[in-house]
Amino acid sequence: MPLYRCAIREGLSNEVQRAQIAKEVVRVHCGVTRAPAQFVHAFFSERPASELPEGRSAYVFGTIRWGRTDEQKAEIVSQLRSSVAAALGLLEDEVGVTTVDIPSKWNMEGGAIMPEPGEEAAWLAQHQA
Repeated sequence: MPLYRCAIREGLSNEVQRAQIAKEVVRVHCGVTRAPAQFVHAFFSERPASELPEGRSAYVFGTIRWGRTDEQKAEIVSQLRSSVAAALGLLEDEVGVTTVDIPSKWNMEGGAIMPEPGEEAAWLAQHQA
């Protein structure tokens, strides 16, 4: 957690581009929220154009921990849209990005309930020992 699901039109991306997008997902999420990088996950699937929102060639759906500000969420959406478009050679309008807030207690990392935002250091100290 957080989990970003990246649906990309069939045949539009390769492994190098997906790796670049995954790195950008981590960079953006951690840069905006200060969450530890090991918490961030990105999954990819290729979809026919008919299964993507109209006018989109890529769509990123992120579930993030509840407690982020509206400004943080808007910044994540904006930066991810730009990064994914650049990685795939698309216009930003061809990339959709949505985030949804999920309570920390609904998520696990390494078999343990996720900490609330801001409590990561103590959680990591306890679970990495």
